[in-house]
Amino acid sequence: MTIEVGSQAPDFQLKDNHGRTVRLSEFRGEKNVVLVFYPFAFTGVCTGELCALRDELPRFEDEDAQILAVSNDSIHTLRVFAEQEGLEYPLLSDFWPHGETSRAYGVFDEDKGCAVRGTFVIDKAGTVRWSVVNGLPDARDLKDYVKALEAL
Repeated sequence: MTIEVGSQAPDFQLKDNHGRTVRLSEFRGEKNVVLVFYPFAFTGVCTGELCALRDELPRFEDEDAQILAVSNDSIHTLRVFAEQEGLEYPLLSDFWPHGETSRAYGVFDEDKGCAVRGTFVIDKAGTVRWSVVNGLPDARDLKDYVKALEAL
């Protein structure tokens, strides 16, 4: 079951593409968070979505927001992917325990073994203020994230 708008966002602790530990709770009181779950690095739709976020990064920074992108890939895969695509925001590995954070947000596809396309806008208090969940082949609209942040 997907986390509902108005709920407290489940905290997590994941390694980023540089091996650093990132906790959602580190951003409480500091920044809004755009938490973007995606199936796999190096796939067409995922690459397109993450590069669109890269290209619009200043808009998110203007809204005092931190992008955190989560997949079930290993940190090593994410490091190469970030370097190849010039992604400067954290790519977090939900590799082991496999899909634990994706499951906590209700976006893990048990049959495919990966996260579906779920995005959660979390305010500085740690409350989910907006979300969208799409199936594996369906890209999300970046403009919707910006509108949700502007509404905070």
